[in-house]
Amino acid sequence: MTGGGSGGHITPILAIADELKNLYPDVRLVYVGQTGDKLADIPIAHGNIDEVYTVRAGKFRRYHGQGVKQLFDVRTMLKNIRDFFFVIIGFWQSYWLLRKLKPAGMFVKGGYIAVPVGLAAALRHIPYVTHDSDIVPGLANRIIARWASAHAVALPKEVYNYPKDKTLTVGVPISSKFQPVTSVLQKSYRKDTNLENYQEIIFVTGGGLGSLNVNKMFAKISPELLNLYPKLAIVHSVGRDHVVFMSKYYDNLLSNASQKSRIIIKGFINDFYKYSGGADVIICRAGATNLAEFAVQGKACVVVPNPILTGGHQTKNADYLLKQQAIEVVLENDLKNNTLKLLDVIRNLLDNPTNRHEMGKRLAKLAMPGATKQLAKLIMDVIKEK
Repeated sequence: MTGGGSGGHITPILAIADELKNLYPDVRLVYVGQTGDKLADIPIAHGNIDEVYTVRAGKFRRYHGQGVKQLFDVRTMLKNIRDFFFVIIGFWQSYWLLRKLKPAGMFVKGGYIAVPVGLAAALRHIPYVTHDSDIVPGLANRIIARWASAHAVALPKEVYNYPKDKTLTVGVPISSKFQPVTSVLQKSYRKDTNLENYQEIIFVTGGGLGSLNVNKMFAKISPELLNLYPKLAIVHSVGRDHVVFMSKYYDNLLSNASQKSRIIIKGFINDFYKYSGGADVIICRAGATNLAEFAVQGKACVVVPNPILTGGHQTKNADYLLKQQAIEVVLENDLKNNTLKLLDVIRNLLDNPTNRHEMGKRLAKLAMPGATKQLAKLIMDVIKEK
């Protein structure tokens, strides 16, 4: 199993690992990650991953909407050149690692690591299945696509430029811990996370690594929210690298100890599903994995898509769900000039429980809770056909 660089790659891999062990207890699972991955400790600590290895991988930096300006960014170009050699090194590391391990098959979630490992697998004739969560396939999966045995995708296969006879729509694999949230279950989650005494709860997340832009934009409206809703708690998953900065940022914004006590700052959350499940409103990026998790839970989401990610895939993810009236969308560029737009959307949801419940129900209708099991079976079917 390989993929990494973000929580959106690693958490689906862990969900698939759990399902494979459940369906096929004798299977041995090896995770190959990227050297230097900030979330590398997570698969190491996961009980259903038997072995973990790392190899070099390189990132090709290009940013949506930047056009030819990127060609004149010397720092970015030098990093791209350096990382080209990392890919070559990673390819040979992967080749010898796969020669040693002799895997029966491979699951590729995407991310930079998918290129060296996927190319080595192709050269060694190891069958592999790729998976794309976003409406726009990632560059890494596109590079290794021609040698894949099958392509699993989140949306209707007609959306993707893969051979239709090798493409299967399964949805986004997520942990079985994400379940439809009833009022009883929501209360249970709040009790488990010591939040049962609050009337309203907002959960803010920028993904596994966090988003400094989302963190700061939300923090700016937090004093007003805390004043308007005296029994409100805000759980803010800021990302591991931003905990110290955001703690100081909130300290400077908030005027008294009472307000500060209602801000719960987290780095990486292991029991993520309890915090999202206990919330009334979720503020998030438009990453496909998080949105799939919140869809199963039937949550009201205010989405701030990252505008510069390659191919504009987060913007397209958000547009797709907005057309179904399943989320609220606030654009980052609008928030740079006026963070009150985010405040207005949140207030509307907090003040209208019926509206947020209906929106959550529309998002839940788009959920595909059987994705993890279907994908696990697909991987094993490909191996058996070898």
